[in-house]
Amino acid sequence: MSTNTNNSGIESLGIINPKKVHRNLPAAKLVEQAVLNGEGKLTNTGALAVTTGKYTGRSPLDRFIVDEPSIHGEINWGNINRPIAKEAFDNLYSKLTAYLQNRELYIFDGFAGADKEYRLPIRVINEFASQNLFMHQLLRRPTKEELSNFEPGFTLICAPGLKAIPEIDKTHSEAFIIISFEQKVVIIGGSQYAGEMKKSVFSVMNYLLPKKNVFPMHCSANIGKDGDTALFFGLSGTGKTTLSADPERKLIGDDEHGWSDNGVFNFEGGCYAKCINLSKEHEPEIWNAIKFGALVENVIYSGDMEPDYDDSTLTENTRVGYPVDYIPNAEISGMGSHPKTVVFLTADAFGVLPPIAKLTKEQAMYYFMSGYTSKLAGTERGITEPQATFSTCFGAPFMPYHPSVYGKLLGEKIEKYDSNVYLINTGWSGGPYGVGERIKLRYTRAMVTAALNGELDKAEFALDPVFNVLVPKSCPNVPSEILNPKNTWKNPNEYDKAACDLAKRFVGNFKKFEHVSEKVVNAGPKAK
Repeated sequence: MSTNTNNSGIESLGIINPKKVHRNLPAAKLVEQAVLNGEGKLTNTGALAVTTGKYTGRSPLDRFIVDEPSIHGEINWGNINRPIAKEAFDNLYSKLTAYLQNRELYIFDGFAGADKEYRLPIRVINEFASQNLFMHQLLRRPTKEELSNFEPGFTLICAPGLKAIPEIDKTHSEAFIIISFEQKVVIIGGSQYAGEMKKSVFSVMNYLLPKKNVFPMHCSANIGKDGDTALFFGLSGTGKTTLSADPERKLIGDDEHGWSDNGVFNFEGGCYAKCINLSKEHEPEIWNAIKFGALVENVIYSGDMEPDYDDSTLTENTRVGYPVDYIPNAEISGMGSHPKTVVFLTADAFGVLPPIAKLTKEQAMYYFMSGYTSKLAGTERGITEPQATFSTCFGAPFMPYHPSVYGKLLGEKIEKYDSNVYLINTGWSGGPYGVGERIKLRYTRAMVTAALNGELDKAEFALDPVFNVLVPKSCPNVPSEILNPKNTWKNPNEYDKAACDLAKRFVGNFKKFEHVSEKVVNAGPKAK
């Protein structure tokens, strides 16, 4: 829309004498600029392909929050929310503004949050046109009128070419991702991985929204023909994207949402999907979204720019960002009603969790705060057998507050709006990974359908004595014998041992949580 500094506000940020400023260029212009700058190449489908160099994923140890007086007592400090002194931040910020002088800059002004009552206006300033394209597609795009009156509530400045010097700048490495809640700014340098920008915005929303009694969520959401909303929480590999992509329901969003007294709303205007082993047959929506205007990261291409999605030479974490309206079955408003159904997905490689279980409010808070799934052998260096992993609130790296804050918000929302909560195991049955078999996707889909359409409301339930959850005795289109996982093991004693071992891991993990009521603690598994 604009290629001058008018209304860009960069002078007030200390960025003096830029060579040129492009503000809210359309996607086509940003693609053109990126190609001219040598940032990437057009693929055979028209998407822009880039490589991100040394950093092909998020760098958690390089993420900091400025330890400022107004927020010091609020943040759950530790390895995830790492503090950095204000003086170190100020010095690095000065380096950043000096670095950006006499450079061509790209600005995108947009919003995080589809609900106008709770949305955050964000100004994004990029060194690279390709990264500005990414944020143009991932955030919610303003109208001309909104752009003319735009006042940022937060500013994100990203300059991958500026590398920190850890000994001087008090960073962990050359890369840095730093949030200052007092200055209302995020600065990113040293890494070209676009996900750092996306998740920095998410972290900011996870700090701001609970102050307004809005529950921020790392989940996907969809909506049925009758207006019934469903939420899907789950870590990588649990089937969150697959199960929320339902041809009978509209996709509200695939990753970040808020739940207010108005209902559910998507934070984003786009999607950031994994590309590894992508096929047209299994994920046609994502496959067809990789077209002009999409940004592809770290996928290997042939000489004629045809992708090889099975090639993980650069990383397993190959990605594509595109606007949500590239998905044919999307709810473009980004809004939904209060959730009728909330689903927690876990891929239990020990083969002991029930395929589906109904949770009380306290159990929902317990399993939400636990955020359990399994890492499988071969997914990371050094992992030779399945490992239990707990990512608090299904999104620990992005939660500035203590987990109990988010757990309490979940409990309040599901109680107030009478939502049904289910724990669904998309992992193994009949034994652990290597012995048992992964639960068939058609059975999992049938369980999700029964949860969403209310058929499970009529089911008879039995209490699982180890995991302390209610398990249905029957579910339409699912063999009844697999609903109780113990029935699927050849040796019931081995099941008991494995189940008790996982229960102990849950209990051990939950001991780290303070400020949690006895009711919630007692709602968890019973370790013998």
